[in-house]
Amino acid sequence: MGFIWSLIVGGILGWLASLIVGRDVPGGIIGNIIAGFIGAWLGSALLGSWGPEIGGFFIVPALIGAIVLILIVSFLMRAIRRKA
Repeated sequence: MGFIWSLIVGGILGWLASLIVGRDVPGGIIGNIIAGFIGAWLGSALLGSWGPEIGGFFIVPALIGAIVLILIVSFLMRAIRRKA
């Protein structure tokens, strides 16, 4: 049950980050879950473990990490589209 809870929280974090940034992650729901997981790792690595914790994720650093990840991915996708 813990893994399913982590998937749900990761998906919600990725979805919230895409709403804040105003750009969608490629891959839809799966992309949001991946962005939430990678964002949680990135946010914890850069900002540490602080704030409220839900489903094994520290919400504030994970959300900030997911926002940064979505900005980087959208920048790279835009650069790739310009070259094509």
